[in-house]
Amino acid sequence: MKFSEKRLRISRMIFPGFLLVTLLPVLLMNCGRGSHVEAAVNMERLALTDPDYSETIIPWNIAPMNFSILEEYKTCKIRLSGTDGSSLTVNTSGKTVRFPRKKWKKLLLRNRAGRISVEIMAENGREKAMKFKPFNFYIADEHTDPYLVYRILYPGYEAWLDMKIVQRSTENFSEKSIVENQLLDNNCVNCHSFANNDPSKMLLHVRGTKSGTYISENDKIVRRSLKTDNMPANTVYPAWHPSGNYIVFSSNKTVQAFHSRPEKNIEVFDLFSSLVIYDVKRNEIMNCMQDDSVEYMETFPCWSPDGTWLYYCRTPQVREGFDFREVKYDLVRIPFSQQSGNFGKPEMLFNAAAAGKSVSFPAVSPDGRYVVFTLHDYGTFSIWHREADLYILDISGGRISKMPINSNESESYHSWSSSGRWLVFSSKRDDGLAARPYLCYFHSADSIGKPFILPQKDPQVYTRMKKTFNRPEFVTGKIETGPRDFEKASRSEPVQAVWTGSSELKSHKDERYGNEKY
Repeated sequence: MKFSEKRLRISRMIFPGFLLVTLLPVLLMNCGRGSHVEAAVNMERLALTDPDYSETIIPWNIAPMNFSILEEYKTCKIRLSGTDGSSLTVNTSGKTVRFPRKKWKKLLLRNRAGRISVEIMAENGREKAMKFKPFNFYIADEHTDPYLVYRILYPGYEAWLDMKIVQRSTENFSEKSIVENQLLDNNCVNCHSFANNDPSKMLLHVRGTKSGTYISENDKIVRRSLKTDNMPANTVYPAWHPSGNYIVFSSNKTVQAFHSRPEKNIEVFDLFSSLVIYDVKRNEIMNCMQDDSVEYMETFPCWSPDGTWLYYCRTPQVREGFDFREVKYDLVRIPFSQQSGNFGKPEMLFNAAAAGKSVSFPAVSPDGRYVVFTLHDYGTFSIWHREADLYILDISGGRISKMPINSNESESYHSWSSSGRWLVFSSKRDDGLAARPYLCYFHSADSIGKPFILPQKDPQVYTRMKKTFNRPEFVTGKIETGPRDFEKASRSEPVQAVWTGSSELKSHKDERYGNEKY
């Protein structure tokens, strides 16, 4: 590096001798740094990072994808370069890389539908720096819904005294509790659900002393009791009709069993389950299937986006002495007329039992073309099954395929964004115990992006936090109600639903169930 002849003459005139003596070490040092970078060792591999966000397709409105670098170094420079020429550089001497939110957002917006290259160069005090192979963020043209709602609890079957339902912004790291069970006598809260990803129409169940189904519409919460004397079990898994006028529930009598084998902890299965439909406006409830409700166990309802089909899982009713490993659920759908409120004849979509498998959690895409479901060896509660994977059914062609987003651990509950371009699902791939929310881009059954974990301000939060993220749901806006609103609603007497079914649901005292104790 040399000064121009003119600049040298000026320097001699102003500071004869002194300037050259002063600048010489600086010039040599800068030249040394330049040559140091130029002589950096190309590692020919990606830097070890946690989470691994390399080559992911991300929404243009996602929160900063902060990560930790699991390499030995003293200082590290991370440079993000967009296809439009814009860039963002972060320097760190720690293990955590955090991107400034405003600069991150600006970079993503400028490279919407483009690509951002991530370069990592680390210095560890040796002669040469380490230059790692760059990776990419591919910025989708479609945004994701601005909020996720999930239940946070410890991943066991007893530790439910510390439990809450949380809404988390996908665009930044803000988080707010919706329900905290410590305000509800420490009772279990579960099965939150929304109508068409609408934050103003939601429900959840509370068990124990504050029991009831709490339905929130336009910030007004009503505590309801949906179980009637005609029903042998309470309402459990919900599905809002797209109109918001109806909610179908499965009514389940569930038990737990414990394994002695170390690779399995617990088994949850039904002794009885059927589908009931609740009229929200009229506060009326009745059974869905009038003719065959005693022949099958029916669970996990899910509506098509136009409301003309109800999808669910079905298996023959168990009898006394049954082997829970032989209980396998098929994927079924049944037509529904909103004008008459009646259901038609069930139609088999996937005979999973014939393939030696069982289906749980069907979720229909917003365009009505696909059904994503969990497939596992047996039973209905896939969250405890390591072999549980996500599969997809193309309804028009009937093709079923295993999705490329699975791991060696359990993939479980999943839901669609309102646009149908993003999926969120629970996965235990990190430690085999706690479920974490993973997102992925969805274009078609044959074009699905690499899944990535929900970004956190501190990327090590998942390592420190031992709680599980349960039942993640996309919502299109912020939920205005909070824990105190649900606590207030819990002090009111529950509104009792009215049974209007043409016949009573058969309880397990019916002789066809074998044993009255069921």
